[in-house]
Amino acid sequence: MGQFAVIGLGSFGATVARELAASKHEVIGIDSEKKYVEELAQDLTHAVIADATDERVLRELNLQKCDAVIVAIGEDIEASILCVLHLTNIGVKKIWVKAKTKAHHMILSHLQVDKIIHPEEDMGVRVAQALNYPIVSRYMRLDHDHYIVKIIIDSKLHGVHALGVTQNTEQIKILLVQRNLTMFYEVQPTFHFEENDILILEGPLTELKKLLRRFE
Repeated sequence: MGQFAVIGLGSFGATVARELAASKHEVIGIDSEKKYVEELAQDLTHAVIADATDERVLRELNLQKCDAVIVAIGEDIEASILCVLHLTNIGVKKIWVKAKTKAHHMILSHLQVDKIIHPEEDMGVRVAQALNYPIVSRYMRLDHDHYIVKIIIDSKLHGVHALGVTQNTEQIKILLVQRNLTMFYEVQPTFHFEENDILILEGPLTELKKLLRRFE
């Protein structure tokens, strides 16, 4: 079980805090707005009304003991930057920050934060990819060119064997197939898919796009 702090309890910050708490982590939620703190008081380990731009306050909350601090301050870019500077000064080990604009991102990139998050942009990409390739229910980027994708086998692919799916795309690997509660980690070329099987693939984006076009 880890210990995390989320600063800024708007829509994004509240979602992060609740998800961490649901995973049985200790979570401190911090916001200057009383209503946001009260909404999460029952869900988190601690919910605190505090000014995150005050270094003394952050130090008193012992945030330097957290495994990570997520700065999810929304509209006030100056407050976000000040908060990050103070967290760095008090020795927080890992800092993730929500960026609002490209200028905000550029400033944060010079402040030695561990990760810069663009929730709206990331969601926009996911929506576009879902519309572009409806058969892909989820995907994860490993680097700029390699992805892991999750595909749910539909009726058109029922009875097709694994070789028939991945032929001419040698760089694509089948990582696993899930059928109901059974996992197949070593999928042979003669393996036949059934409708509603879950197929997890890994490979270069260009090869995955080529393969996905066969499913249309």
